Amino acid sequence: MAARIKRPSVRRLLLVQFATVCLAGLIGAGAAGVGGALSAVLGGAVAFLPNAFFAWRVFQYQGARHTRNIVNGFYRAEAGKFGLTAALFTLVFIAVPPSNPAFFFGAYVVTLFVHWLGPWLLRRPSHT
Repeated sequence: MAARIKRPSVRRLLLVQFATVCLAGLIGAGAAGVGGALSAVLGGAVAFLPNAFFAWRVFQYQGARHTRNIVNGFYRAEAGKFGLTAALFTLVFIAVPPSNPAFFFGAYVVTLFVHWLGPWLLRRPSHT
């Protein structure tokens, strides 16, 4: 049974990623119209949704007694993220091929790079 935990707050990181997807959509709309906006939003969504899934799944266990469960949970969350990413890429390229691949892959990469801001966005405030 999972221990009652206080999950790290990844809300700020996910909100910044979501804002990045929205901004990419606006840039795509301004530069290439509806096709560019749709391509950018799809690319950002392919990056954002697996990251949100990972954040939701990874913090199921906490504490020294659950070390093995923590490691297994991390690997399961990462495997799920990878599978979801592959499925979303497949779905997008079969169901709704991007009309502008530059905006699609640009938004995908920029949304992934938001993780570099993770240490700054997840930092807990100092009480000293």
